[in-house]
Amino acid sequence: MSGNVQLLSDTLAAAQGEGRAALIAYLPAGFPTVDGGIEAVKAVVAGGADVVEVGLPHSDPVLDGPVIQTADDIALRGGVKIADVMRTVREAHAATGVPVLVMTYWNPIDRYGVERFTAELAEAGGAGCILPDLPVQESALWREHADKHGLATVFVVAPSSRDERLATITAAGSGFVYAASLMGVTGTRESVGQEAAALVRRTRATGSGLPVCVGLGVSNAVQAKEVAAFADGVIVGSAFVKRMLDAPDEEAGLVAVRELAAELAAGVRRN
Repeated sequence: MSGNVQLLSDTLAAAQGEGRAALIAYLPAGFPTVDGGIEAVKAVVAGGADVVEVGLPHSDPVLDGPVIQTADDIALRGGVKIADVMRTVREAHAATGVPVLVMTYWNPIDRYGVERFTAELAEAGGAGCILPDLPVQESALWREHADKHGLATVFVVAPSSRDERLATITAAGSGFVYAASLMGVTGTRESVGQEAAALVRRTRATGSGLPVCVGLGVSNAVQAKEVAAFADGVIVGSAFVKRMLDAPDEEAGLVAVRELAAELAAGVRRN
């Protein structure tokens, strides 16, 4: 492993060494502005986030809820470009030293060019990409360029993923596996939590050794503690974005996300 994928692996291993899950924060680039988005990343890290995912705003974010869609709309209306996403990664990583990944749908990368995207992301100090809609069987070109530039390829698994598919995904991925599950939407919170825990167990059973991080609609310290009991990382996105959307101004938004990060960081340390 080279470069920033190593930093990502080391960061997750360090959290594990402390007997806790890592806190992974998601924020979209260009929201509320490009500069404001960079400041928001600095704020969540100041609060205690171990890893940051920077979202590449998309006009049709099929896998994201209304909160993130609203933020994406604001970013796109502000004219956010891939260059702004790269700048967000570069400045956020330079200022904080934590691993910064990009979360993006495949279409923007495909249009931009895989070689160009991976080269620029590596040059910006990015740790890799989370690609929620790239099928693993169509990922060879991406992985070839990502490997060449020392970038992690994080695939997303869901409770509906069969064991055979989980094995294929964990064999192809690097950095960590993103286990997606919705809390409070399908069935009760408790049953969904159990479903997520079962997904983590099944993903680990593939024997890849990759950390399994869970995105589960976590919005407070109690839920963070719950997920941290069975996952290697707790991924929080909408709750941060909502704090910024609800804030009366940008400054208040930064204070709010820093405070939430601190609460969640305490939550993942409580087990």
